[in-house]
Amino acid sequence: MTAIPAKIASDTTVSDAPLNVEEAVRDRYSAAALEKETALCCPVEYDRKYLEAIPEEIIERDYGCGDPSQYVNPGDTVLDLGSGGGKICYIAAQVVGAEGKVIGVDCNDEMLGLARQYQPEMSEKLGYDNVEFRKGKIQDLKLNLELLDEQLAERPVQTSTDWLEMETRAQKLRETKPLVESDSVDVIVSNCVLNLVREEDRRQLFAEMFRTLRRGGRAVISDIVSDEDVPDALRNDARLWSGCLSGAFREDLFLKAFEEAGFYGVEIVKRQTEPWAVVDGIEFRSMTVRAWKGKEGPCLERKQAVVYNGPWKVVIDDDGHRLNRGERMAVCDKTFNIYTREPYGSQITALPPVEEIPLEQAASFDCKRISIRDPKDTKGGFAGLTILPSEDCCSPGGDCC
Repeated sequence: MTAIPAKIASDTTVSDAPLNVEEAVRDRYSAAALEKETALCCPVEYDRKYLEAIPEEIIERDYGCGDPSQYVNPGDTVLDLGSGGGKICYIAAQVVGAEGKVIGVDCNDEMLGLARQYQPEMSEKLGYDNVEFRKGKIQDLKLNLELLDEQLAERPVQTSTDWLEMETRAQKLRETKPLVESDSVDVIVSNCVLNLVREEDRRQLFAEMFRTLRRGGRAVISDIVSDEDVPDALRNDARLWSGCLSGAFREDLFLKAFEEAGFYGVEIVKRQTEPWAVVDGIEFRSMTVRAWKGKEGPCLERKQAVVYNGPWKVVIDDDGHRLNRGERMAVCDKTFNIYTREPYGSQITALPPVEEIPLEQAASFDCKRISIRDPKDTKGGFAGLTILPSEDCCSPGGDCC
């Protein structure tokens, strides 16, 4: 991404009236769906080969700060939060192929209309139809707003009693016909949208991301972050909030939000060097974070060990497991399996046990205890043996040196 800092005057005028975040965001993005707005979010460089098939109207109405589609794999089921005009969805559709699936979620009717308008054309170009757009709030991925609209058309809300009945119907829809099923997607992507959600809804937002991901799935989120806390005066400015500034997460708290929701392996995969915008000395920049789901479940002892290869002398993971460089650290079966895949696999040497212990026979393992595994547990069948290299081992053609 090429950084284009936007310096905003420090005397930005703000109102003392309480800000209606959802109204400010809805109004601005409804207008931006109809006419291009250059001030929304950062310029992003995408892979040109994926843009060739996408209609120009979608490309010019795209408002993002990163490209999380880079972390999508063939065959994935993808959920795009705040899908807008559908650009990331249509890029992901090409990456996942006919065997994959892409779901875009947005609550803005104008943006949904733009995205859906080109579905037949995109299906014809790609030779398959693997994209759908659903209406919902990204912090409430159980409520299908179009199904709720249908019920409201049949029984409009006119009294407080109607309102209470509507809330009951909405809850029933969440329970019986969720917008996005639990444990149903491989990867969640989002491009500069989480910062538009009200602060009081953000804990639910991250919980919903966690709920919809399958075990072993990941969230890849590009968003605007700040290097300092954003003061209340700026948070109460509708233009700055809808422009992806006032609602920015503080960098460290953005990562912490993933941790608190139950994700592990949280990492910054891309961070804009120069700030995109500066307001009253506070720097705002794009950052892409990847986080994984799958550390739930019991800790079982199966005599496995891992060796952390370095370069740090000691590292500690999200659950407090301490790994000393070069030492055979005892781990439970769940942690062993996590460490042998992304994002840890390239830094870990996995040492399976000499004898496989069936899961049903495995005892509990205390993951709070830091211990070194006895080498005899992972010798691979050579315990007690003496095996010396043959005389020609290191001669030309030998294969043991």
